[in-house]
Formats: sequence, C-alpha cells, structure tokens
Amino acid sequence: MTTRIAARYRRFAELEADGRSPLYAALARAVADDAASLEFLEQLPIAKQQPNLLLGAVRHVCGTARDWPHFRALLHDNADAVRALMLVRSTQTNEPARCATLLPVLARLPQPIALLEVGASAGLCLLPDHYAYSYGAHHIAPASQPVPPPLFACDASPSTPLPDAVPHVVWRAGLDLAPIDLGNADDVAWLETLVWPEQADRLHRLRAAIAIARVVRPRLVKGDLLVDLPALAAQAPADATLVVFHSAVLAYVADRAARERFADTVRGLGAVWVCNETPNVFPAISARIDTDQARGRFLLAVDGKPVAWTQSHGAAMEWHG
Repeated sequence: MTTRIAARYRRFAELEADGRSPLYAALARAVADDAASLEFLEQLPIAKQQPNLLLGAVRHVCGTARDWPHFRALLHDNADAVRALMLVRSTQTNEPARCATLLPVLARLPQPIALLEVGASAGLCLLPDHYAYSYGAHHIAPASQPVPPPLFACDASPSTPLPDAVPHVVWRAGLDLAPIDLGNADDVAWLETLVWPEQADRLHRLRAAIAIARVVRPRLVKGDLLVDLPALAAQAPADATLVVFHSAVLAYVADRAARERFADTVRGLGAVWVCNETPNVFPAISARIDTDQARGRFLLAVDGKPVAWTQSHGAAMEWHG
C-alpha cells in the first residue's frame, strides 16, 4: 500500500508540481520517502490520500511550511487535526482559469447555450461569459461587468479555433455532492488554501472570480452526478444548446463502470458532452489519440471525440480537433 502511495506522490511532483510549485514538488517527493508520512496516509481512505489534499490540509491547519523538516513537524504535531480536515474536505479546486480552455469549444456550439457542470464546487467555471481572456495577441472580453473580470492567459496552439466573443449563456446550473458556499468564510478560505503557495497571481484571479460569482450567483444543487443529473438537466430551456461539462471530476468516481454509466446518461440527455479529464478516466476516448503526449495534461473531448490537450489549470492548450 505505501509503495502505491509513494508512487502517487512522486508522480504528482514530476507531472504536476514541477515548474509550478517548487515547494509542493519538494514536499511531495519527501513524503514519498518518509515512512511516518506514508503510514499516516495509509490509515486514510484511498480517496483521501491525494497529494493536493494532504498539502492543502496541512497548510489550512498550520500555515505554509518553510521546507520539508518544517512540514513534517507540522503534520505529525497536528496529525489529528489534519486527519479530521482531510476526512471532511475534498480537493474542490474550483479553478476558473480552466474556462480559457473550454471557451473555444463553447463558442463554436449553436448559441445560446445552457451550461450544466457536474462537480461544480463553487460554480466559478459556470461563468465563462463573465471573464476576460488572452491567447497571446488575441484578446476576448465580456460586456460590462458589475465587478472587474479576471484575465485568464492561455498559450493556445496556432490551430486552436479562437472565438471573437464570449458565448451567450442563458441558463447555468451546477451539481456537486457538497457545493461550496461563497457566503461561508471557511469554505472560501479552503478554496484559497487549494491555490499553491507560490501562485499569487492565481490567487488574485480566484478572488476576482469569487467576487463575480457573489453577484451573478450561479445556481448550485447538492446532488450525485450518477443519480441526479437528468432531473437538473430537464430544467434547462429547450431553445438553448444544453452543455454538460466537467473538469478533473470523474477521476474521483473510482469505478470505471460507473463512469461509463455517467457517459451513457449524458448521451441520453441529448446534450453536448464536454469532458476535460486525465486520459485514463475514459479509456475509450484516449484510445483515439496518441497518449504519449499526455505527461500530466488533461484531454479535452467533445461528445467522446478528443479535440485538445489542456494544461490542468487552463494555462495552455494544444488543439487537435
């Protein structure tokens, strides 16, 4: 068991944290080599052994560690509090910058559109029409906003079909097992903790997106994506293109057969299905593209067809569709 956990932390360091958070990369590698930390993780359910969850929980309880010896001391001196937090929280990293990689897909669909996000967290990715974007020299901005929009920069490959305007969204709703309440200070503090330590600009953009969400107030429904999706989808207006989308969500549905049932449910709704996940989540989709290019990237697919590789937090995309 500890060998599997150690491999997971080394993989996180190499494919996700390297080049983006030197501290988290160093901590993840050190956890992988530390018997006491691995034993701590081994006592948790598998779904709660994730690197982001451990690193975020220690930081939320104790503050940001200076280095590995400091982190190790914080973890083991506060093990009960860290464990309790990890058991009740999840890595609901509501990264609004992912909208930059979703925008080229959403803008190409018949307008107007109705957005339904599963695993919506605080609903920040339900607001692509309220953000500004920069794809190199190509800039897109929404109409006047009640508060200044964050600007999301994305390095898009030359073949990416960049739109000239944000999509026309007439309905939006999110489904989540435990929606984040932006009126709850502790919920918001947890979202902010999930932003990696060195990423001050990302934290600034998150706070700007939260300010917009507090005004727009996207509808969030507590429910299970495997059970409650059809009822929520039925409430979308019939004269809009219904889009069911998700990013870094289905990986937490451990059973592959359950993921396939979800996909069948979406197809049965007659909706456009936009999937932005790691390639292993839906093997039938990744089989249609050369996964040697993956290296920590997400695979963006529309109705089961791969269209782009995307950086996990929306900073880059390589179009294939």
